Amino acid sequence: MSATPATATPGRGSLSAETGVARAWRWLREHAVNIVAVLVVVYLLIPIVVIFVFSFNNPAGRYNFTWVGFTLSHWSHPFSNTELTNALLMSLKLALLATVISTIIGTMMALALVRHSFFGRRVTNFLIVIPMATPEVVMGASLLSFFLILGTPALGFETLLIAHVMFCISFVVVVVRSRLIGFDRSLEEAAKDLGADAFTTFRLVTFPLILPGIFGGAMLAFALSIDDFVISNFNAGSTVTFPLYIFGAAQRGIPVEVYVVAMILFFGTVLAMGFATLQQRRAERMTAIRPEQEESDIALPGIA
Repeated sequence: MSATPATATPGRGSLSAETGVARAWRWLREHAVNIVAVLVVVYLLIPIVVIFVFSFNNPAGRYNFTWVGFTLSHWSHPFSNTELTNALLMSLKLALLATVISTIIGTMMALALVRHSFFGRRVTNFLIVIPMATPEVVMGASLLSFFLILGTPALGFETLLIAHVMFCISFVVVVVRSRLIGFDRSLEEAAKDLGADAFTTFRLVTFPLILPGIFGGAMLAFALSIDDFVISNFNAGSTVTFPLYIFGAAQRGIPVEVYVVAMILFFGTVLAMGFATLQQRRAERMTAIRPEQEESDIALPGIA
C-alpha cells in the first residue's frame, strides 16, 4: 500500500494572528480621523505646556531655557516687573477699546448685510474678507504709509487703535453674520404679531438670540488685538504693548513673569470662550423650541 502525502493545514495560531492584525487595521481605519485630530491638538498644546512648566522654573541667569528648580515665587508676584505690567496694561486698554468699537460697527454691518438689500452689497461682502486674507506685513506697511500720507504728527496709541479696529471688524462681521444667517425669522414675526414694535422685537427677541454670536466675535477680536505684533510693530511708535515688550525682552532674556502672565491670559481666554460656547448652545436650544400643536387629552370639566 502506498502512503498518500498529508496536506498542510494552517494552524490556529496563524489564523488568530491574522485575525488580530485585521482587527487592528480595521480599528485604525475607523478611528483614523480621531487619531489625527488628537495628534494635532497635542501638537498645538506642546508650546503651551512648555510655557506653563517653565513658569515654575527658577533660572540662575536671565535666560529661562533650561530647568533649574521648582519655585512658586513668580506666581506669587506676577506683576513685580514694572515694564511688563505697563506693557500689559497698555495691551489690555488697547484690546478693550478695539473690541468695543469693532464689535459695535461689525454687528451693525452684519445686520445690514444679512437683513437688507442695497447697492454694493456683494462688493461689501467681498471687501470684508480682504483684511482677513491680507498678510499682516502688507497691512501694517499700508497703514503706516496711510498715516504718513495723512501727515499724522506721531505714531502712538491712536494709530494703534485705528489699526486694530480695522482688522478686527472683519472677524466680528463674519461671526455675527453666520449667526444671523441661521436665525429663525418666524420668532420676530411672532413678536410683531403680538404687538411689539421694531425696537422691542430687536431688544427682546433678536438681540438675546444673536448675543452669543456677538460675544464670540468680541472675544475673537479681543484675542487678535492683544496678540497682534506685526501690525503693531509698524504703527506703535513709542508705545509698547505686551507682544512688543516680549520681542524686545527676548534679545536680553525673557523674565519668568512673562510666562506667568501669558498663562493667566490663556486661562482667562479659555474660560471666556467656554462661557461663549455655553451661551451659544443655550441660544440654539431656545431657537429650537416650537409650540406643540397637538390635541389635549385632558377632559374638560363636566364632560365624561
